[in-house]
Amino acid sequence: MSDLDPSPDTSDASAPAAVVRGLEIGVPGGPVLLRPVSLTVPAGRITALTGPSGSGKTTLLRALTGHLPEGAAVTAGTLEVLGTEPGSLGAEELRLLRRTRIAYVGQDPGSALNPRMRIRRIVAETAVDPGGAAVLALLRECRLPVDDGLPERRPTAVSGGQQRRVALARALAREPELLLLDEPTAGLDPALRDEIGVLLRQLAAARGLTVVLACHDPELVEACADRVVRLPGPPQPQPQPQPAPGSRPRSPSVRAPVTPPPAAPAAAPVPADPARGLHARGVGVAFTHRAGRHRALDAVDFDAEPGTATAVVGPSGSGKTTLLRVLAGLHAPDSGTLTLDGVPLAATVRRRAREHRRRVQLVPQNPLDALNPARTVGSALARPLRLHGGPRGPRSGAEVARLLEQVELPAEFAGRYPAELSGGQRQRVSLARALATAPDVLLCDEITSALDPDTSVAVMELLRRLRAERRMTVVLVSHEPDLVAAYTLTAHLLEAGRLSASGPTEAVLAGL
Repeated sequence: MSDLDPSPDTSDASAPAAVVRGLEIGVPGGPVLLRPVSLTVPAGRITALTGPSGSGKTTLLRALTGHLPEGAAVTAGTLEVLGTEPGSLGAEELRLLRRTRIAYVGQDPGSALNPRMRIRRIVAETAVDPGGAAVLALLRECRLPVDDGLPERRPTAVSGGQQRRVALARALAREPELLLLDEPTAGLDPALRDEIGVLLRQLAAARGLTVVLACHDPELVEACADRVVRLPGPPQPQPQPQPAPGSRPRSPSVRAPVTPPPAAPAAAPVPADPARGLHARGVGVAFTHRAGRHRALDAVDFDAEPGTATAVVGPSGSGKTTLLRVLAGLHAPDSGTLTLDGVPLAATVRRRAREHRRRVQLVPQNPLDALNPARTVGSALARPLRLHGGPRGPRSGAEVARLLEQVELPAEFAGRYPAELSGGQRQRVSLARALATAPDVLLCDEITSALDPDTSVAVMELLRRLRAERRMTVVLVSHEPDLVAAYTLTAHLLEAGRLSASGPTEAVLAGL
């Protein structure tokens, strides 16, 4: 069922899991986070929330748990969940509701996993059945390997996609009545996305579980949702990129194949020149845990020439994020060397020269890794300008506004805090923060996974333009083959930590 004009629907004979009537949420004296919306969530069904970035999908999910962003409040309307009004509950009653009846997996699940605990214990901690067999069964159910030592690893030793599935297993371990998922397939390859869709259908059918998911993934929505509710976008629509000549118009709710821009005709990749660009040789990374050692990267070579766009592709857990963290100096490799324009690049960012730190920037998969929740957006963007010799004072404010404009955000967002932004908006602020240093190499880890289709194309067009203007090198980790094919010339394929293919993007994608 599709619901483009959300309104309460009580046609289902069973009691609904949630009813929302004219709900509006905002920050008093600040931005409106959720414009008035009404909907009914049928029990035992899957309801998908769609809509452009900034429409309030995450805010609505958090409202269903009774946990609004800091400083936010319900400014109009009512909300009932599982026969209760979360806003009227006392602290202990609200904790009991969240602990026993509702489970929430956020858009940045890695930030909610205790980095000091092993995965087995993380899942068992709140489980109805904390036994070892039950925990392993949950991990398998969430399509995670259990025979390679993963249950004994800590969250920092697994990929972002694996962290997302660990968080899902932890949520299911509580056997909730209502499961709330924010972008559940972000950072997952298409095969895993399809498997998660099947799993959600099975959970709804076998357990009578009610699922509400916020999602930009039209394939997942079509495959598993019983009902689709599209939230209204911001009152002032953001400027949209002009379609490339010959490209087909696209619905904002469908991620159609992207037509490569004609301005930069394809050329055959040139042989790697160690004196130009970013290069890695023989990079190895291993994580040690109780069950032994897990090799995340095994003798990986990598090349990215100045002004080029290079993709790193492969299944979830293959080592893509680990490779980007090594290149950024955030994880020291056990073996191998790095060079930038023929000059040795220190293994860790703290040992790198300031100019090298400026020249190589990472946009992480989890934007909370890059944004301090206590700092406004303007402060977050001004800091790298200040550290790397950029404009100060009033000129700094103008540069912050320009950076926000580049990533399709209004200048007034400079006064907002990360908690007042949607996941997609935080991702664009994270990108703007990386661009503030005018880097020569930009490492992008799934930067479009939390963005609606139009914004994804706008961001990729921005990176294409910056490459042309500045000869900036872009390294893109992505599970979206249409964007990879349209915006990169070369690709590296990682499988189980090994480089299995490298060359023209079209040829590498054909081997997937």
